[in-house]
Amino acid sequence: MSHLRQLKSYKKHLQERYVKLLEMSCSYSFEDESKSDLAAFKAMKLKEKLNQVNYLDRELSL
Repeated sequence: MSHLRQLKSYKKHLQERYVKLLEMSCSYSFEDESKSDLAAFKAMKLKEKLNQVNYLDRELSL
């Protein structure tokens, strides 16, 4: 069960960072386009990690 708890904790951490980066991307879109693009790129990379974690979580739950 420890692995499942760790995975859920990591998943929550990634989701919080993903939402934060999306908000930063939207808020910077009017001020500085390069910062907005960088935040969006980091959010895309985090989304890939989040999808991998979701897949592992699904596999372990079965």
